[in-house]
Amino acid sequence: MAAIDGMHALLYKYRIIFLVGYVIFLVCLFEGAARLAFLIPTKRLQANEDYTYRRNWVDQHQRFMLEAYYSFDVYDPSCGWRTKPNVRDLRVFDNKILNTNSKGVRGTRDFSYNKNRQKLRILILGDSFTFGDEVSDDETYSFYLQEMLPQAEIINMGAHGYGHDQMLILLKEEGIKYQPDIVILGFLGLDMSRNLLSFRDFAKPRFVLERGRLKLTGVPVPSPEEILEWDWARPRIIDIFSLLSHSVKKFTGIQKQEMRDVTTAILKEMINVIESAHAIPILEYLPRGKEITNKAAKTEDEAYLFSICQLNDKARCFSARPQFAAKIAKGERFKSGGHWDPAGHLVVAEAIRNHLEAEGFIAIH
Repeated sequence: MAAIDGMHALLYKYRIIFLVGYVIFLVCLFEGAARLAFLIPTKRLQANEDYTYRRNWVDQHQRFMLEAYYSFDVYDPSCGWRTKPNVRDLRVFDNKILNTNSKGVRGTRDFSYNKNRQKLRILILGDSFTFGDEVSDDETYSFYLQEMLPQAEIINMGAHGYGHDQMLILLKEEGIKYQPDIVILGFLGLDMSRNLLSFRDFAKPRFVLERGRLKLTGVPVPSPEEILEWDWARPRIIDIFSLLSHSVKKFTGIQKQEMRDVTTAILKEMINVIESAHAIPILEYLPRGKEITNKAAKTEDEAYLFSICQLNDKARCFSARPQFAAKIAKGERFKSGGHWDPAGHLVVAEAIRNHLEAEGFIAIH
């Protein structure tokens, strides 16, 4: 009897070893298949999700031996990346000129944290459209607005590739130090999807909602060097599951709802931070591409932004789209692809000036 029990125990042990070995074999098989699949150039294995951006970034830097950073970026453990300070006459965007001050703000002018009480100080947050991709320093809407409002100080804190999450962090850590009177958020609908990402141009932080409250994750953000050094050890099976999850959520509408929910929470927090700094929050809708010529009363993303201001009567919302429409009605034409050209930036600056005047924040003589 004891011999039979011993035999059963031995068989059980062999079965466990076999099952463990089989599971390891399947994991290795799937991992190998996933790695092979990602070696095949196809758009079917790409989406607007974390691991696609990460794989493409690593591939570009390893294949072409690129520097870990772009020419005007610097690693930041809080935001992921910031604009490099003290850039001087850098040729970018097909021979455009880029300068930054000692804090990484676009342009050469430095601003003291202690503001001039005799001047209205306006801080502008945004992504690459606000920062000024594809134009020179003196062709951004912040620059044009400064020329239109010499009685004010315009601080352009736009950063390329940013989501609203990074804009909120930048506002908290740096923006409120300038003691602004007005904070303008240059809002584009495309930035909303970035609020669901933990990797875009580089690794980035991300807010998630827990019981309706924002929780910051992914900080300190890993540096580009860390990403490159350890990418070989990252399981590609996770990438496959991420792609599948993204597809399911997109098909079912879950992704859109998550995007709206977290963006709403971020914008509400941004408004609260601005108000706590005794400044006025203004959310400006910035149209791009075909939106510029869209004749609808409001686009879907535009209506969403205005709904934020309806929830908080202290925040102001307006759109630059009517200003473009007025120019188009007079026969002017604007670039329909990529970022705005200088003419587009000028229209946005005019829209801001007109709104500030209409709200009584400035007087135009």
